[in-house]
Amino acid sequence: MDIGRRNNITVTGNPHGRPVVLAHGFGCDQNMWRLTVPALVEDYRVVLFDYVGSGRSDLSAFTEDRYTSLDGYAQDAVEVCEALDLRDAVFVGHSVSAMIGVLAADRAPERIGALVMVAPSPRYIDDVGYRGGFSAADIDELLQSLEANYLGWSAAMAPVIMGNAERPELGEELKNSFCATDPDMARVFARTTFLSDSREDLKSVRVPTLVLECSQDAIAPREVGAFVHEAIPGSVLVTLDATGHCPHLSAPQATNEAITTFLVGRR
Repeated sequence: MDIGRRNNITVTGNPHGRPVVLAHGFGCDQNMWRLTVPALVEDYRVVLFDYVGSGRSDLSAFTEDRYTSLDGYAQDAVEVCEALDLRDAVFVGHSVSAMIGVLAADRAPERIGALVMVAPSPRYIDDVGYRGGFSAADIDELLQSLEANYLGWSAAMAPVIMGNAERPELGEELKNSFCATDPDMARVFARTTFLSDSREDLKSVRVPTLVLECSQDAIAPREVGAFVHEAIPGSVLVTLDATGHCPHLSAPQATNEAITTFLVGRR
């Protein structure tokens, strides 16, 4: 199988630099990193890709059996790293991709040597002693709405996820990204994302890790960032002066500074 075509792999930047893999979240694609790439290309070999079912990936490679768990997406990430023979790569994962990166690093430790988790959440549903930000009923309603009218759900939810109501163009971009995703494949990814519980997987992390959270995030509240930070010994927690769930779009300068500062300290 041609992994490059399957996952629409793009490689740019310094061919001799440490590899940095940028992984998008639910309903998005690699274009969401366009404001981060310029901050990395001089010093790093930058790898972008689309999960199967997203962006310009090969949709014919999608199987519901594989992608009903985060393991399927983690396998995508590992196979991208293998196809390029990456070693000691930094895996930068946004939202659910932060947890996908945890799984991929555990599966292929020779490939992934550091993690950057942008607005991560190991579990979206509240639990005893844990605040994920949503009740089980909230998530059930969210998924039912998505499955009943995906385009309507996208229009309603994108501005909430993005935040920054005073900059409606950001919510519009996210809405357009959602709407460009095949609804049936989005349904699978959404269920996999919002019903996942990766809290125990955090214990497997043995690599340097940066946890990036926003000061206000409707999807991953501050308690979640604190939980992830405490669960990963030696991790660095940075709270960005940013709102919303996509700081690489809404606050790219602050996001890029946090990522590059972390990387420079670990060359």
